[in-house]
Amino acid sequence: MNDDSYLKGRGAQRNTNNKFSAYSNEFRDDFLEFCHLEGEIADDNKTQYIPIFPKTIVNKVKSPDVGMNYSMNMYQGCEHGCIYCYARNAHEFWGYSAGLDFERKILVKQDAPVLLEAKLKSKSWKAETIVMSGNTDCYQPAERKFKLTRKCLEVFLKYRHPVGIITKNALILRDLDILKELSAHGLIGVNISVTSLSEETRRMVEPRTTTIKKRLEAIGVLSAAGIPVNAMLAPIIPGINSHEILKLAKAVSDQGAVSMAFTLVRLNGAIGEIFTDWIRKALPDKADKVLHQISECHGGSLNDSRFGIRKKGQGKIASQIHDMFDLAKRMYFKDKKFPTLNTGLYETYRDGQLKLF
Repeated sequence: MNDDSYLKGRGAQRNTNNKFSAYSNEFRDDFLEFCHLEGEIADDNKTQYIPIFPKTIVNKVKSPDVGMNYSMNMYQGCEHGCIYCYARNAHEFWGYSAGLDFERKILVKQDAPVLLEAKLKSKSWKAETIVMSGNTDCYQPAERKFKLTRKCLEVFLKYRHPVGIITKNALILRDLDILKELSAHGLIGVNISVTSLSEETRRMVEPRTTTIKKRLEAIGVLSAAGIPVNAMLAPIIPGINSHEILKLAKAVSDQGAVSMAFTLVRLNGAIGEIFTDWIRKALPDKADKVLHQISECHGGSLNDSRFGIRKKGQGKIASQIHDMFDLAKRMYFKDKKFPTLNTGLYETYRDGQLKLF
């Protein structure tokens, strides 16, 4: 990173305009000069936690290629700052930017455990795995303060309801006690994201995430405790981490992961602009090559929104990535399989244990 303007500790390097807003903002040179002369800070780069109070917490997932039917998110926005994150666009619906606002304005659903319990007590609800972090990481830094993920896990355990977790933070080990209890009933499946084995790469593309070492250790601890772990090698970014597939697969398999999956990066909505601005500052010598290779995987564009194709890509580079992934599965995940979670206990526990009498 040889650009003096690079904002360290964040993924996005600026706020892009919100497509739903008639207004835009920019840091003008005259304003920055005024701040300098007055000894003021133009941007303190601090994270804000903003409470919000939605009426529901469990969302029906309508996209047919996501691999889940229901998700819930205790937080909107994510301080991890992953530069490629598809969830950035959702921040625009709240009136914020998909850029720095996504990483610095974290919306906190403080009633999440109450809303979840109301959903599970509903007479019309049929047990089906609900995935925490379908949008933003449930173990992002905000969780240390608010503990909403832990409280929601307690609700899932109370009602013996299956739950999935997607995270890239070793903070999940804080809740190992609850996870073990859920696992004893076949109620939990964990997905750990491991994007690279290089700390330098991790710091650039996922600046405020857990180190690779600690993520691998988390897979090992969870697996040793009998908790099934799927490793998410995602996203694969041509020219950045695409050469690591075999080494990544071996590393997560060695730690006990029972399955793995991957997605090919796609830069939908505002993310294309955010990623392009970032890579020209973070990796100026590689920027054109990486952007061209991503485009080659999506028919000449940085994004392809077609279901079933958008996460897989097309073309020679995409085919090479798929072939490498298939080889990695044959080498390191033969005869391994992620289990189906248990939906059979919920009906008994929906109303406590009254049905037993």
